[in-house]
Amino acid sequence: MVNIAILGDTHVPSRAREIPDWVVKRVTAADHVVHTGDFDSQKAYGRVRDLAPTLTAVRGNTDPNHQLGLPSVTTLVAGGVEFVVTHGDGRGRYDDVVVDQTRAHGGADAVGVAGHTHRPRDDVVDGVRLLNPGSATGANPEDVPTLIEATAIDGDVDVVFHRG
Repeated sequence: MVNIAILGDTHVPSRAREIPDWVVKRVTAADHVVHTGDFDSQKAYGRVRDLAPTLTAVRGNTDPNHQLGLPSVTTLVAGGVEFVVTHGDGRGRYDDVVVDQTRAHGGADAVGVAGHTHRPRDDVVDGVRLLNPGSATGANPEDVPTLIEATAIDGDVDVVFHRG
């Protein structure tokens, strides 16, 4: 069994001063941490990297791309579950982009994990399960910080959304 904290869109410092304490506690308590991008700064990335026992992360559209050195898409296998992590795209094709990237980078049962919209989500789109943790700092358009706690075991994943 692997406990995974999934968060994203921290936007520190452009939209939030810091990551909320309750998010920090969930991150440090997890076995693994996934961040869907938009750290917004080298400092925010360093904070999450230092808090996380292990970290899988991608760059978002507001990240200083060359400074962070993060990929746009990556995969993680934990508890027998394959997660394809990307930031997402907001040009009206969000679902298509995340589904296409999940299929291109993962196996038939891969779970797509993406951020960008700041809206928490657990849906199946065209046969692909999509998870979006929302914004860990409650960045606009949302106003409440959220993250996902995923438990992966024997190829199954259970998801709980936490709100600040």
